[in-house]
Amino acid sequence: MLEVLCSGTPDELGYQHGSTAKLEIGRSITFYNKIFQAKCKMNWEEVKEFALKYEPYLQEHWPQYVEEMQGVAKGAGVSYLDILTLNVRTEVAFGNFSDGCTAFSWKGAKNSILAQNWDWNTEQTENLICLKIQKADGLGIQMITEAGIIGKIGMNSFGVGCTLNALKAHGVSYNKLPCHLALRTVMESPSREAAIKTLEIAGVASACHILVADATGGMGLEWSSEDLVKLEMNREGIVTHTNHYVLKHKENVVEAPDWLPDTRFRLRRINQLLNGAKEEESSVDVAARLLKDETEGDGAAICRSAKPTKDDLQTLFSIIMDLKSKRANVAVGRPASSSETLVLDP
Repeated sequence: MLEVLCSGTPDELGYQHGSTAKLEIGRSITFYNKIFQAKCKMNWEEVKEFALKYEPYLQEHWPQYVEEMQGVAKGAGVSYLDILTLNVRTEVAFGNFSDGCTAFSWKGAKNSILAQNWDWNTEQTENLICLKIQKADGLGIQMITEAGIIGKIGMNSFGVGCTLNALKAHGVSYNKLPCHLALRTVMESPSREAAIKTLEIAGVASACHILVADATGGMGLEWSSEDLVKLEMNREGIVTHTNHYVLKHKENVVEAPDWLPDTRFRLRRINQLLNGAKEEESSVDVAARLLKDETEGDGAAICRSAKPTKDDLQTLFSIIMDLKSKRANVAVGRPASSSETLVLDP
């Protein structure tokens, strides 16, 4: 996986990202152009017009992210709207396409673990990057993301981390934070509490689940374009999530039927595995073992294999963050058969 090192002002961060990952960004644009046409019946120009609707809100409230995305565009030799479109990919056409993932946080007596298998189309594997940011104010941020997208799954030098689960519910807002930029705000935050407060004020533009954690434990945030419902830690200090709403939302929030038939199986299975591990101390090693689980139900496993006759979803990486030591291990590819490992240490 390509490692992208960035430091300095928002414009400098973006330019270094764009110039280093120019090839991957170009391929990512090509990939999403095909996805949008197939899933949303929108060509790239139509999607860019959709993305432009977020510009007034972002320019007014989050100009640093606009500047960074402009820098990415300059570095990659593409248009700003190309990069903005990648960063609002979750919001495109009310979430008509999504990825499927399994995530959990586990606050033990000695550790606070945040972990996820990220599942998506295998074609996008070559466009994943390890983005390492050193901001001008001294904050370190490290994440695994898709080239051109400035916020995704990772942690910062305060030991604040986040994961993402795609959800599908009708509706989108143009006056709230797009999902991937919401993830970036978490990694800009000094604590779990501060991150959640920022998101409560800003709101998130479309359906998704963001799991926010630090050394004090985790909290799940189930978003729609209309509301937020919080998922607290259970008695064992655990929060789990896959790809459907676990909690009750407003009556006008209409969730799509289970677009991934395996989402409820994976949630039951990770809860079963964590329950079986409750006599053990939470640790990176235990989390890694659980995320390698290949037991299938309803067509898929936590460690997902692609089924070409059905879909091309597969676990593209697995990340396990130890938020007390501020260090994360990443297995590239399916964790049960990964051939490359990375360490994040912001």
